[in-house]
Amino acid sequence: MRGLTLYARSRRVPAAFGAAVAGMAIAWLLAAAFSDADEVSSAVRNLTVLLLVAVVTATLGSPDDSLDRTAARPWTWLRMSHLVTAVGFVLLLLLTTLLTGTRFGPFGSVVRDTVGLLGLTALGAATVGATRSWFVPLGWTLCAAVFSGTGTAGEALTWQAQASGSRPAAVVATVLAVTGAIVYVSRGPRPRTPSENG
Repeated sequence: MRGLTLYARSRRVPAAFGAAVAGMAIAWLLAAAFSDADEVSSAVRNLTVLLLVAVVTATLGSPDDSLDRTAARPWTWLRMSHLVTAVGFVLLLLLTTLLTGTRFGPFGSVVRDTVGLLGLTALGAATVGATRSWFVPLGWTLCAAVFSGTGTAGEALTWQAQASGSRPAAVVATVLAVTGAIVYVSRGPRPRTPSENG
């Protein structure tokens, strides 16, 4: 148990947990204050999911890259557990609002967007590093919020903004989730460059 505690502290999990809870509370309060509908708009939902995933991104790498390259720990198991826990945590925060008058839903869209964006972020952590891994999810989400996609290709490109029953959106989110998980779990985060170390 002590090993897991040290792992969580080295990944700044407690700080990320607090920031995510605070971010979710602020997003919910703003949505409740400025929306008359019971369910927030897809744009607000997408941006809130993005915010929570961006906060979780900080936990995907450690301050000491050499520790992530050693075989002294079962990194494959730890990384997979880390991603599954992150998905569960983000979903718990979002789905808690289903008990209130201002809901982040529907359920299918929340799950799809969370696993897709977290998979994309994990893929980014493994390829460009944890500090930059949120850039592509941010750009993709903002484009999906601005442009409306129609047809199979359009729904696939703007998957976050689609209804929960959209098959192309579900396929893209699933591919991103699976690919990101496989690459991150097998390779780990990309080591930081000297400029990223500050």
